[in-house]
Amino acid sequence: MIYLVAGLVIFFGLHVYSAVRTRAPATRIEARMGAGPFKGLYSLVAIAGFVLIVWGYGAARPSAIIWQPPVWTAHLNILLQLIAMPVLVAAYLPAGHIKKTLKHPMLVAVKIWAIGHLLANGELNSILLFGSFLAYAVFDRIMVKKRGETGLPDNVKTALSSDMIALLIGLVIWGAMIFGLHALLFGRPVIAGMGAA
Repeated sequence: MIYLVAGLVIFFGLHVYSAVRTRAPATRIEARMGAGPFKGLYSLVAIAGFVLIVWGYGAARPSAIIWQPPVWTAHLNILLQLIAMPVLVAAYLPAGHIKKTLKHPMLVAVKIWAIGHLLANGELNSILLFGSFLAYAVFDRIMVKKRGETGLPDNVKTALSSDMIALLIGLVIWGAMIFGLHALLFGRPVIAGMGAA
């Protein structure tokens, strides 16, 4: 469990710093270090934190059961991921209606993803992992609102094609997770009996 906690502290500590750091160009660490070295160091620390999270989550199994989710929450989680995946993809595509309407689709997707997994998993390591992602997404949404980052401008042109691509790619990712990718990556199938144990 210590590796999971350490990874969460490193990964989200770095992201909290990004959310609260000064935006004044002259006083930012990037200005003193240089953009290249700062981005390199930031990436290395973020990757180290993420690797610790992944390693620590697996190493913490079996974990203490904090609560026993009812069976229906697993089905609800599958449905929520069907919503979360296209929203996540939309965040990285040119402006579409999804991106413009949700303002910060990546944060919305993380919240949906985390809530779904919290509903379906009652182990301590899962609660720590998904609870941390949910807490950070809520925190970061508050911070971007304080900074006045209200998403895309009202007059931005939206393309329906971006929404269609997001829906298609999101559906493909969702289907791949159900039919074996989740088991391959995380050691647990979405639906019992599908994929590796």
